[in-house]
Amino acid sequence: MTFEAFFPAVTQPAADIAARAAALAILDGVFTRTRSVDDLFDAATGALEPRDRAFVRLLVATVLRRFGQIELVLGNFVERRPPDRVNMILRLGAAQLLFLGTPAHAAVATSVALVKKESERHGGLANAVLRRVAEKGPELLAAQDAPAVNTPLWLWKSWVAAYGEPAARATAEAHLKEAPLDLTLKTPSDAAWAQRLGAQVLPTGTLRRPAGGRIQDLEGFQEGGWWVQDAAAALPAKILLHALQSPAGKQVIDLCAAPGGKTAQFAAAGCKVTSVDVSAPRLDLLRANLKRLNLAAEIVTADAADWRPQTLADAVLLDAPCSATGTLRRHPDLPYLKRAADIAGMVTLQTKLLTAAAAMVKPGGMILYSVCSLQPEERRAVVEAVLAADPQLARLKIPAEAVGGESQFIDHKGELRTLPSQWPELGGLDGFYAALLQRSE
Repeated sequence: MTFEAFFPAVTQPAADIAARAAALAILDGVFTRTRSVDDLFDAATGALEPRDRAFVRLLVATVLRRFGQIELVLGNFVERRPPDRVNMILRLGAAQLLFLGTPAHAAVATSVALVKKESERHGGLANAVLRRVAEKGPELLAAQDAPAVNTPLWLWKSWVAAYGEPAARATAEAHLKEAPLDLTLKTPSDAAWAQRLGAQVLPTGTLRRPAGGRIQDLEGFQEGGWWVQDAAAALPAKILLHALQSPAGKQVIDLCAAPGGKTAQFAAAGCKVTSVDVSAPRLDLLRANLKRLNLAAEIVTADAADWRPQTLADAVLLDAPCSATGTLRRHPDLPYLKRAADIAGMVTLQTKLLTAAAAMVKPGGMILYSVCSLQPEERRAVVEAVLAADPQLARLKIPAEAVGGESQFIDHKGELRTLPSQWPELGGLDGFYAALLQRSE
């Protein structure tokens, strides 16, 4: 039987073509202009219906999460790669055929239509290649090592060296799945929210729901009952609040604070918070979040490396700018926006910021350094360098009770270390590192 019998000619609705064209525009921006999906998404999908926007997000994420597998499958059927945008359309088609369960005729027809808009002469190639993917692709997938081939080599090598091959593999496996939706309650003791939101209460107190739907439509959003924050991202502020013992009224500085999840945690606990960030637009988002939550903080637009408070604080949290490789479940574009060469510059900035943070606390004051990175250079190495340069600083061990009794998150040095592979039965969490320091009296 011919391919044509399996895949009869189909005229696709304009909306189907438009959705896939939007996905193409986003992926083109990621790979050719190193722009993030979040930066590109609204402009590319603004004219689409909500259902089509959701499909675009899923399609783009699938291409990014399964990029290595898609490339290997296509490599079996394409001897000479076509122009970049045509090649990206082939990836979009393959993602639908191999992972999304899109009917083969729809995936092929829409892809061919997009290709012909780019290059009429490549339409036949796209048709032939994607039909072969539909026929032979599942068999080829079965022979692949998905966690390894979907992870850029520089990241894979780094994680294996830092955590061992089993943990690296489990982490890469976790990145292939969509992250759930995590919420932090404004009033943690209000147990009714879990039932109202249909959410699970995690051991650390975070509420967890399946991903999907508009955040703004969930009960409690408009009234400011909670905010979105990954379970791991909520831990640094929890650790510092635990260390303060009686946080109400304490002066806390949140550096690199936007979009404000940690500021909200401090403000909800009664701290007097100063939130500092270099980005005015991101601080506008922080202001909007605090307004919705009916919480208050002093907001300062400044470079945290140079800014100093008028009076020394009881505590400083520095959630430093980083490679963010611990958040790939939520941001699968990151491996294609970052490079191994970027890490050294990050470390220099982190060291400068942590040195500045240590100068902002009074004697006996505490500093919490955290990064959502899996790269070892951005984690303990930064802390060790700053400790070596300042004899008035000491590292404090983080107790398990500060993180809901989850001792698996505290390493032998008494530092926070979460990996996406942890909590597999609960849906995982982002990769985070944190160290608690104290200035001598």
